Amino acid sequence: MDNNQQQAPDTRKIGQWMIYAMWIVILLGLAYFFGGVLETQRNPNQQVSGRVSTEGLPEVILDRNRYGHYVASGKINGHDVVFLLDTGATDVSIPEQVAQRIGLSRGVGHNALTANGMIEVYATKLEQVELGAIQLNAIRASINPHMDGEEILLGMSFLRQLDFSQSGKQLTLKQRAPL
Repeated sequence: MDNNQQQAPDTRKIGQWMIYAMWIVILLGLAYFFGGVLETQRNPNQQVSGRVSTEGLPEVILDRNRYGHYVASGKINGHDVVFLLDTGATDVSIPEQVAQRIGLSRGVGHNALTANGMIEVYATKLEQVELGAIQLNAIRASINPHMDGEEILLGMSFLRQLDFSQSGKQLTLKQRAPL
């Protein structure tokens, strides 16, 4: 067997491996791209911009996601979080794993009635909650050890301090003037 015959099968093997590598790179690229598209559909308000209303008060406009919910990125005590606005929740409700990550401590345990029945949650106080240009201090919240995921339910302990109106697929939140 001469050198040219030995070289041909080796060259074919290298070519096959390069084709496999190319397909892997293409599939990883598509997964990355569509992962971003899906995340944008889940949370269309990743960059919440604010403005000042005609009354001189901070306001934000949120877009509804493809599932009909208002999901938005924000901050609790300076830590990046994702909120799901929930007018049916009495307090801001934080999954326990998120509370641990952002350094919240459990307070007194108490019962809370949820869509899944009665559960025990733990009181906590949030120094500052930010949603775009809206910043509120000393917000009552609950740490919920029964919640999965990373989304925080932005309940009425925050929302009742705002004026909000919905038009089409957008929700406008406006901070009220201090009394």
